[in-house]
Amino acid sequence: MKLLPLEFEKPIIELEEKLADLKRHSCANDINFDAEVRRMEGKIEDTKRTIYENLTAWQRVQIARHTARPFTLDYLQLSFTNFTEIHGDRLFAEDRAMPGGFATIAGRKCVVIGHQKGRELKENIKRNFGCANPEGYRKALRLMRLAEKFGLPFVSLIDTPGAYPGLGAEERHISEAIAVNLREMMVLRTPTVAVIIGEGGSGGALGIAVADRVLMLENAYYSVISPEGCAAILWKHRKHAPEAAAALKLTARDLLEMKLIDGIVPEPMGGAHQNHAAAIANLRTAISRQLDELTKLPHDELLAQRYEKFRRVGEFAGDH
Repeated sequence: MKLLPLEFEKPIIELEEKLADLKRHSCANDINFDAEVRRMEGKIEDTKRTIYENLTAWQRVQIARHTARPFTLDYLQLSFTNFTEIHGDRLFAEDRAMPGGFATIAGRKCVVIGHQKGRELKENIKRNFGCANPEGYRKALRLMRLAEKFGLPFVSLIDTPGAYPGLGAEERHISEAIAVNLREMMVLRTPTVAVIIGEGGSGGALGIAVADRVLMLENAYYSVISPEGCAAILWKHRKHAPEAAAALKLTARDLLEMKLIDGIVPEPMGGAHQNHAAAIANLRTAISRQLDELTKLPHDELLAQRYEKFRRVGEFAGDH
C-alpha cells in the first residue's frame, strides 16, 4: 500500500523527492554525487527526528487514524498464532466490527478480541468503520466468560472512534451492553490486558478496556470524546479540533502522566504504519511481559489490585 503523507510530513516528502532526483541525475549522467547523497540522507533523518519527536496531540490523532496502520486482524495474524474466531453473541447477531476468539501469544493460550476497521469503503462498510453494535460488546462479554471458565487471560485490542450511535444500536440497548461489560470486567477472575492500538473513543473503547493493565501504542489516543466533537461543542466548529486535542490530554504521554494507563508501547519512527513488523513485534513483547506478571498473581490479589487501580482514577491533591 502506498503511504499517503500527512500534512506535517510534507517537508520530509519534499526532501525525499529531491534525493530521488539527485540519484536519478547521478545515474543518468554518470556523475558521482555520493557526498551530496549522504548529506541529503542525513538532512532527511534530522528532519524526521525533529518532526516526529515534537508531534502535537492533533498530529498524533492523525497518525492514530492512518488507514495503513496495523489493525486488529493484522495483529491477530502476526502477533498471535493459532487464532480461532468465535462468532456471534448468542442473542442477536454477529458483529464484524469486533472479531475475537481463542489464540496463542508467545506460547501462552489466551482469549482475544478487538475492534476492526477497513482500509477501503467495502471493507469499512462490512466492519462498520470499527464502530461496534451492542451484539459486539455482548460477544466480548461471552468471550470474557469463556476466558474465565477455561482459566485463560483475556486480551483486548482497541481501535474505534466510538460505539455505533445508530437507531438500531439504541433499540438494542448499546449503553446497557457497555455498562454490563464495565461491571463484569471489574470482577472477572482471570488476568486482563487492554491495548489501545489506534483510536480509543469514549464508551466504545471503555467497553473492553477495564483491565488489569491498560497499554497504549505511542501514537494512539484515548478520550471521552473526539477532538472534532469537543471542538463542535466548545468552539462551535470542527476547525478547532487541534486546540481541542491539546486540551483533552488524550495522548499516551499525557495519560501515563495522569496514571490513567499503565504503559506505552513504542512505535517505529513515523508511526506503526511505517513498519508493521516492528510495531507488531513491540506489541507482542509488551502483552507477553504483562501476562507473565499477571498470571503469577492469585485471583483474589488480582481482583484487589484491579479494584484499587480504578479507585485511584480521578484522585487529585489540592490546597483546599
